[in-house]
Amino acid sequence: MKKLGLMTLLITATLLFTLAFSAAAAGPKPAAAPPAAAAVPATPAPVATPEKHPHIEEALEHMRAAKKELESAEHEFQGHRAKSLEHLNQAMHEAEVCMSMK
Repeated sequence: MKKLGLMTLLITATLLFTLAFSAAAAGPKPAAAPPAAAAVPATPAPVATPEKHPHIEEALEHMRAAKKELESAEHEFQGHRAKSLEHLNQAMHEAEVCMSMK
């Protein structure tokens, strides 16, 4: 039963890791420049607030829970537990980068 739980945890962490990298790789889309002929008087732009990213926030919560579970695991699993923690930390970092983007 422990093996099934660990495998489920590792698969979930892998999926979240993949989502975080694909979201970070997509990057922000550049805004199209207005045509020069349509000169409009400059108005102050409203202060931009960071967008809410509910899916990324939820993924981060799940990754933090997975990290806590992995850290409390009883065995090392021939180094695979430590390696999965390393990957999970990288995925969490990437998700946090996503959260900071507009």
